[in-house]
Amino acid sequence: MNGRPSAGLLRNVSTRRIVRALEQDGFSFTERQGSQRIYRHPDGRRVVVHYHRANATLPPYVLRNLLIGTGWAEADLRRLKLVQ
Repeated sequence: MNGRPSAGLLRNVSTRRIVRALEQDGFSFTERQGSQRIYRHPDGRRVVVHYHRANATLPPYVLRNLLIGTGWAEADLRRLKLVQ
């Protein structure tokens, strides 16, 4: 394992909850390109969220890219209350 949590942990998490967690972790909304919302962190991390509906869930490949972009570990997902 490479230290990153599996995207399967976020399988049933809504886009709204992911955006809320990003904002809690210090990311801020910077721009929008169509359905893509770009969030940046003061330390330089950048993540793109495909935002169609607030209660929609995201496909595994998008979740995987989100975890890579944020650098979140499983402990971070628990701290942000995205997983139990």
